[in-house]
Amino acid sequence: MSDPVVRYAVSNRIARIVLDRPPVNALSLDMIRAVIAALRQAAADDHARAVVLTSAVARHFCAGLDLAMLLDKSGEQVREFLNELYIALHECQCNLGKPSIAAVNGTARGGGMTMAISCDVMIAGQSATFGYPEIKIGVLPAIHFAHLPRIVGRHRAFELLFTGRTFDAQEAFALGLVSKVVPDGELDVAATALAADFTSKSPAVMGLGRAAFMRQNDLDYRRRIANAVDDFCNVVTTEAAQEGIRAFLEKRAPNW
Repeated sequence: MSDPVVRYAVSNRIARIVLDRPPVNALSLDMIRAVIAALRQAAADDHARAVVLTSAVARHFCAGLDLAMLLDKSGEQVREFLNELYIALHECQCNLGKPSIAAVNGTARGGGMTMAISCDVMIAGQSATFGYPEIKIGVLPAIHFAHLPRIVGRHRAFELLFTGRTFDAQEAFALGLVSKVVPDGELDVAATALAADFTSKSPAVMGLGRAAFMRQNDLDYRRRIANAVDDFCNVVTTEAAQEGIRAFLEKRAPNW
């Protein structure tokens, strides 16, 4: 598979899905569809026993949605994108059949957090930063309402989601979002080593074990994702959200 913004390659039984949409890997509909296509390819690829999702853009894993596409759109038009980013991405990861690792090399925000956290494991370079800035522009990080409280606890999740503040890799590690923090120059080595550990196991046992893990941890997650799509669409079409998005794109303070 080859795509202008997403690359796929397999080496030593490890599939790499590489985001490459400079300057910040902002998510367009075509880009998220390319990621999903790459995940489906990895699922069907007998030469791949583990998957690493990473970025070719220096200092940016994924800065989130390409906000321009949310301006002056109907709820149905926004829903088309969210059905891919929320529902199709989750289904692909759930049915991947092999472990996936997000190697976060820099900025991860909003939709970039959605992509990273969809993986089974997140590791980060020491200069990586994280955040849910949607509330600052008048929209909701709706999908993260479904899973973040389960990971970091209700009160810490609320603070992160409703301040929209940025936090560093060490805080992400302390919160339990990231399983390991490594020097920036060692991120690919660390991701490869972890993937190699997974590939050394029986692929049949890993596949069955991962499926069992997904079932035990689903906790009605699919229904919550559908609710998150509705919640985001209900907000993004409001005058307040449209003003917030326009202000961000115009680099000014919103007039709320």
